[in-house]
Amino acid sequence: MAKIKVGVAGYGTIGMRLADGVAAQEDMELVGIADLKPTLSLRALNESGMPYDLYLVDGADKADFDEAGIPVKGTFQDLIDQVDIMLDSSPAGVGAANKEKYYEPNGVKAIFQGGEKNSVADVFFHGYANYEKGVGKDYLKLTSCNTTGLIRSVDALDKDWGIDKVAITIIRRFADPGDYHRGLTNALKMDKAPTHQAVDLMTIMPHIDATGILVHTPVTHGHIITVVATGKQKITREMALESFKKHPRIRVVRIEDGFLGNASLFKYGRDLGHKRGDMYEIAIWEDSIVESGDDIMFAINIPQEAVTIPETMDGIRAAMKMQMTSEEGTAETNKYLNIGGFKKFEK
Repeated sequence: MAKIKVGVAGYGTIGMRLADGVAAQEDMELVGIADLKPTLSLRALNESGMPYDLYLVDGADKADFDEAGIPVKGTFQDLIDQVDIMLDSSPAGVGAANKEKYYEPNGVKAIFQGGEKNSVADVFFHGYANYEKGVGKDYLKLTSCNTTGLIRSVDALDKDWGIDKVAITIIRRFADPGDYHRGLTNALKMDKAPTHQAVDLMTIMPHIDATGILVHTPVTHGHIITVVATGKQKITREMALESFKKHPRIRVVRIEDGFLGNASLFKYGRDLGHKRGDMYEIAIWEDSIVESGDDIMFAINIPQEAVTIPETMDGIRAAMKMQMTSEEGTAETNKYLNIGGFKKFEK
């Protein structure tokens, strides 16, 4: 069977990880990446051997790349002409414009990241919660990093025990590492409730009532979400732990083992030798799983830079009909990204 040919638009925080994710899938071929300027990310890629062909989007000046010594393969149209599907991680709004100008006229499928409006896609997609709705569709949109991890945890409980409603509090990192555009700050900032992640969860899982609050914090490595879930039956701590421990994209951790917070998990990713310190799995603190009356409460860590990558690979598999079910599609993604091997070390 011929490999699915994939392109990536935008080689930023998410795009660089999408490129690596596709390159790791043995049944896909990364045709190339596309961007506008010779950013630090592209300079680092070039210095490391330029493993991916680079194409220039509209408005790019090839002279800037020539001056930086970064080789250019061709135009964005040249990339479009070679692919089956594009992963668009361009700035918000650019992906929708790309769809109108390039993807639709050329009959190319596309998957958009969380910054685009839901209207850009046929399906608001999650690999575990609604994979089958994305099968064969032309345009999918991924959930945000927080929503992706949140749905993993809620879906794990819902599939095993049934969930009626959830209430969440998101302690949100303020910027990605290396970002300066938000300035320097020493403050917490409230968002108006309900947070979009709760609304997005209900879009993906309409049978669950969800609401939430979000607080911005002046940190860069990961979000933490607390969840209070009401089951269709009482979910005990042991029942929740059982569901979380068997999910390949959920890592159960303990404070006593040194996982004190978001920074501990980022450092652990680096100590594991993961590129950029990336973690594909969310972490759930075993110490945080508590019963509150008939509800179950727990806390999760979201590695915001990498958490959506597996679900994007799932999206390719669904859109291209590589696998027809969530169980089959996520298993293939997990295999190629080496997700789930840590389970044998969980206590």
